[in-house]
Amino acid sequence: MGKPAILMVDDDIQVLNSVERDLRAHYRGEYRLIKASSGQEALEAAHQLKRRAVPLALFLVDQRMPEMSGTEFIRQARAVYPDARKVLLTAYADTSAAITSINEIGLDYYLMQPWDPPEHNLYPVLDDLLSDWKANAVMPYEGIRVAGTLWSEPSHIVKDFLARNQVPYQWLDLDKDEEARQMVAAVNPDEMRLPVIFFPDGSHLIQPALAELADRTGMQTRAAKPF
Repeated sequence: MGKPAILMVDDDIQVLNSVERDLRAHYRGEYRLIKASSGQEALEAAHQLKRRAVPLALFLVDQRMPEMSGTEFIRQARAVYPDARKVLLTAYADTSAAITSINEIGLDYYLMQPWDPPEHNLYPVLDDLLSDWKANAVMPYEGIRVAGTLWSEPSHIVKDFLARNQVPYQWLDLDKDEEARQMVAAVNPDEMRLPVIFFPDGSHLIQPALAELADRTGMQTRAAKPF
């Protein structure tokens, strides 16, 4: 399995680079560090990670950002990664909003900036949160995932085709799985076209022909030598 991700969000590029520098010094061996300069960019990154089945351990988000505040980002992002730990970066004037967010959006912690030295004021907090996440996280399935419904005939055709050819896959029932519905909605505006097949590299196919699916999964679809 690849490294879990930590997603850092701040509209101030200088601050964002500083946050990345501190986290890289302590966590680069164990976590994949991803940064975004806006809430919308971060949401897109989270959806992309989800499609690639990359576990996300921590959101580290600035509160004061234009267009989308840190609390609003977390409110939306927790629907994508509900088990990720959520930390808000605040200035003194924002502490009341952070305290309110603990109950409203399930905020795990808020950190005052600056936090120098990070060895005393940053790493111990994040170490505890990440340790708790690792103890409780359910690691995502890393193979092919097929999202559809029990009433979709093309979904059954794809499932049967993969099973007959002994291609492992995970079935995502859109009638029962809210996270799967969000994954499909992000790539397939026409929800009537099912199934959606997600591949480990983040790519996907929407209601593919079986020949296309066979080619994408590496099946041999033509004779290796001419007769």
